[in-house]
Amino acid sequence: MKKKLVLLTAAFVLVLNGVVLYSVQVRSTPVSVSTVTSIKAAKWNSTVKFTYSQSSVVIQPDGIPNHPRDAYYAIPKSQSVIVPDSTTAIVVKDPTKAQNYKFTIPTTPKYSTTVTKTSLGSIGVMISGAVLYNPFEGDNKTPAMANNFTITDANGITASFVDKCAGHPIPMQGAYHYHGLSTCITSKVDKAAKPSHMIGLALDGFPIYGDRDIKGKQLTAKNLDMCNGIYSPTPEFPKGIYHYVLLGTADVRSSIACFHGVVDASQIQAMPNMGGGMPMPDLAAAAAKLGITQEKLVAAFEGKQPPDLARAATNLGITESELRKALGI
Repeated sequence: MKKKLVLLTAAFVLVLNGVVLYSVQVRSTPVSVSTVTSIKAAKWNSTVKFTYSQSSVVIQPDGIPNHPRDAYYAIPKSQSVIVPDSTTAIVVKDPTKAQNYKFTIPTTPKYSTTVTKTSLGSIGVMISGAVLYNPFEGDNKTPAMANNFTITDANGITASFVDKCAGHPIPMQGAYHYHGLSTCITSKVDKAAKPSHMIGLALDGFPIYGDRDIKGKQLTAKNLDMCNGIYSPTPEFPKGIYHYVLLGTADVRSSIACFHGVVDASQIQAMPNMGGGMPMPDLAAAAAKLGITQEKLVAAFEGKQPPDLARAATNLGITESELRKALGI
């Protein structure tokens, strides 16, 4: 009799533990929440266009942020340079140009226990009107924020690879983007040591925030999951929502490394080649052959992708064959 009682008690304990475990799992799994109201209330750049449907929103930013950019940037000398440094970069006038972005993003994002790695290119759109990239440069392993540097050209013009807003443009295409937390964005919506507000949307639909929790406490990588995400209350979602946090760090945790939501991979805009996307060995050498500055050579392409050699040649007042010869193609 005692043996049966012990077995029944053990069975009851196992069932009770199972119920408790299930309850904890349910509570710890982020629930689906509509983001429509918060998207509409966010302080978006007035140039961003929105079209809402029953389950998604089409966002069309032109890629030009509503905050100051640097007048000059340090860019790779040639396509062969994947990740530039002070010895393999040149100074050019800011090549940022309007883009034709169109993202269809779910308005009731679904949390997934399986993560999807973010690839090079756009992984989210920020309220400034520019896009967010993952932490890495073209080699997909060097954090852009850790690779920042400044150079000065022969004319005494100084330029940085990444600007003070944690962003920079793709040279030939002119696509400006961020690799981390931009204080140029947060300064427009947050107050010092106060809660972070929504500053963007990832392509899986989950919102993006700065590095302060609902109480204004500084968040670090230790507070976040492997994707830089966390489930907690925010000013826009006081009952809690899974969201991504950008950190002001110069390492792999500066941006979103993976999606924890169901994401349509077709929405990710591929990252253009930082070297300009042209088969040219050296911009500096090509410019020297043409007797012009590197800045003028880059500007002649007008940010076209793929490069329009005929138009660039016309802009330079030379023939296309002369341009091709100088470029070595």
